Amino acid sequence: MDSDNKNNRRLPRWMKMQMPKGESYSKVKNTVKKHNLHTICTSGNCPNIGDCWNRGTATFMILGEICTRSCKFCGVKTGKPLSVDWDEPNRIAQSVQLMNVKHCVITSVDRDDLDDGGAGFWAETIKKIKLENPETSIEALIPDFDGIEKDIKTVIEAKPEVISHNLETVERLTPQIRSRAKYQRSLNVIKQIADSGLVAKSGIMLGLGETEEEILKTMDDLLAVGCKVMTIGQYLAPTMDHIQVKEYVTPEKFEEYHKIGIEKGFQFVESSPLVRSSYKAENHICVH
Repeated sequence: MDSDNKNNRRLPRWMKMQMPKGESYSKVKNTVKKHNLHTICTSGNCPNIGDCWNRGTATFMILGEICTRSCKFCGVKTGKPLSVDWDEPNRIAQSVQLMNVKHCVITSVDRDDLDDGGAGFWAETIKKIKLENPETSIEALIPDFDGIEKDIKTVIEAKPEVISHNLETVERLTPQIRSRAKYQRSLNVIKQIADSGLVAKSGIMLGLGETEEEILKTMDDLLAVGCKVMTIGQYLAPTMDHIQVKEYVTPEKFEEYHKIGIEKGFQFVESSPLVRSSYKAENHICVH
């Protein structure tokens, strides 16, 4: 192991995670275990799991656990996905009810093997959740569907309160970090969401070798297509086989980006080392 990789494994003090606790957290944890539910919160080892579950927010992943893409930052398995399980929307809707989730975030693997990229399944899942849980708000954290507008429209027409699509990184680094997605295509996806009247949201990771100038340009690019909410967090390599961390950005710098983002015109900017896409997601439905 070279010295850079060794350094990447030494987390700075501000990246240390607190053990989750709290009455609501314990209740959700017990429900997840008892009913064998699947959440990104647990499988992704999210640092904010206690905070989010105590506030009644949880994130579910649909369409299986095998992705057709192999992005260099992501720890999700890559390969040939299993057949679509059309009972999953029912189970997700029931899970939301069992866990008493007030705000539900849905995400998925990429399914380039499907004719519509899984858009119809997305719409069915959102509709089932709304039918079983009319008081629960929904954020859909979608893939790019290869930029095909009719497939993106299918999700839009299911009317989640927020639709999010992450740029993940700055334009220069996109070809190195994302296996198939394109920077401009992702901006087009976000523009279609914003033009529909729904809340458009996106996020990036820092520490991959981007410059401050590139971060500020990314903010401007997102604002130009109507994005209202932005999340900014620290990249952590899932394994030693993934792209390694180039820099651990300080909390003070994240706070600076928060202030700049608000000044530029975002309605919400969640920016700190431990921020992930769904952090404080329940607040973002308030955008007008």
